[in-house]
Amino acid sequence: MKINEIITEGREGKKPANTDSDKGEWRFRDKGGYDRTYNLNRVMMAAAMADGKSNKAVNMDQSSWIEKYNTASPYSEEEHKMMQQAFKTVDREYEEVEKDHKSKEASDTHTVSPHNNPGPIKRRSK
Repeated sequence: MKINEIITEGREGKKPANTDSDKGEWRFRDKGGYDRTYNLNRVMMAAAMADGKSNKAVNMDQSSWIEKYNTASPYSEEEHKMMQQAFKTVDREYEEVEKDHKSKEASDTHTVSPHNNPGPIKRRSK
């Protein structure tokens, strides 16, 4: 066995030979390759909105308001304080975007079940 068959670091893999099932591929990432997962999500979201009939951009924001940030949505005051403790422990860039810590349903959320209550389930005896 030759050493170059064992050591594979330092070289980019080659695309396998084209097969009959391989009829077109796109290779992409965000500029700089910093967050491929986020970039994949945005590209696939745009592809889902596309009509497949033109080369025009779809009507969607380039990025979400979150973009390259993580988010946490604690419900209670205690959970908000837990996040503050975590940020004091782990050095991170952060911003408290929403300061109202009272969780409530959105006004357009159903407040009554759309289904009738059938009552208790009646089981048949064997």
